[in-house]
Amino acid sequence: MLLPPKVTDRAFARLAEINASASAPRALRVAVEGGGCSGFQYELKLEENAAADDIVIEGAGQRVLIDPVSLPFLENATVDFTDELIGARFVVQNPNASASCGCGISFSM
Repeated sequence: MLLPPKVTDRAFARLAEINASASAPRALRVAVEGGGCSGFQYELKLEENAAADDIVIEGAGQRVLIDPVSLPFLENATVDFTDELIGARFVVQNPNASASCGCGISFSM
């Protein structure tokens, strides 16, 4: 059985901030697609509705969605939110990645 990624309190808190000003609450979708400079890339976007087969991770009244195709690539990963000099963004810390590019969006396994 594959374990879904962990979502930090900081990521749920930022999602709650985003949703506080939204007309309809949205979930954070974390997906893995082919492409990027290292072979795979993360796609992070906000969506109003979950698909029927999504894994839904809930916390602090917020939701993170993972599709079943992306789940093996995200097993034991951590979804976090960082606010640094280079910018504020959701990030994925993935122990399954054997290499990643400098931007942190693409990786290889």
